Amino acid sequence: MTVAYDPTSDTSATTHAAIEGRGLRKSYGDQVVLDGIDLSVPEGQVFSLLGPNGAGKTTMVRILSTLTSADAGEVRVLGYDVRREPMAVRSVIGVTGQFSAVDNYLSAEENLLLMADLWHLPKRRGRERAAELLDLFELAAAGRKPVYAFSGGMRRRLDLAMTLVGSPRIIFLDEPTTGLDPRGRLGMWELIRNLVRTEATSIFLTTQYLEEADQLADQVAVLDGGRIVAQGTAEELKRRVPGGHLMLTFTSRHALDAAAERIEGAVRDDADLTLRVASDTSARSVLDVLTRIDADEVPHVSLHTPDLNDVFLALTGQSRKVSS
Repeated sequence: MTVAYDPTSDTSATTHAAIEGRGLRKSYGDQVVLDGIDLSVPEGQVFSLLGPNGAGKTTMVRILSTLTSADAGEVRVLGYDVRREPMAVRSVIGVTGQFSAVDNYLSAEENLLLMADLWHLPKRRGRERAAELLDLFELAAAGRKPVYAFSGGMRRRLDLAMTLVGSPRIIFLDEPTTGLDPRGRLGMWELIRNLVRTEATSIFLTTQYLEEADQLADQVAVLDGGRIVAQGTAEELKRRVPGGHLMLTFTSRHALDAAAERIEGAVRDDADLTLRVASDTSARSVLDVLTRIDADEVPHVSLHTPDLNDVFLALTGQSRKVSS
């Protein structure tokens, strides 16, 4: 839930970072959930916090959105101190949780108008904003139907639409595609991309779906054991774990033989005339391989990096297969 506040009365929000956290700690009894988290989220990006069940993703969202207090540490959202200026923080954020928070017996339009009233929007502007969001989320045709008649995907779209009524600058999406079928998940991904392009928002996304983070996030952080164990772009994280390789295709068996002799440890496939070479797939690594062989005999080179499933398993020490 967001609460109306006039940010023009406070000039403290003068930072280029959407979120800055230092030394965040949170425990529930003897269970340490967050153990000294440092976090920096740039404005205008999709930032994804990835982690297994119970890793502390939802706790992090609750702290950043002022719903829970950290035991220690400091965090600022658009320059506002979460502990000392919670109303200011709430004025610039929106939160969509794992489960629908709409009123099932109201229509989509009525839900949006109710939220507009909570934001103290003038009646006319509230109706305009509701119409804009119904159109943006492709709910206009069903806008006056009761929400209990909606599909799961429609409910999730309405949830997100309600988050946007107050035009927040940061949106927290806590596992937003939970319970959606593959078509609904793809639709939600496209909506999230559009939000960044059209609404000038920053998005803090938590998810267990590795493909979701790979598809949407500009930056990915992996949370495990109460700590951020890695952070970077998806491609940067993929290069940190074993499994990257080059696949070289040769014009002849003779060229394959010559290359295999020069590159120790390469795995050859005589039927396909290919050579698999372990590599971090960086430009330097590719050039090093190509300078050791007759590149004119290699019509095709493909780069293969581990996916985020490999990253997740390697960095969190999880032996089980996770959702993807």
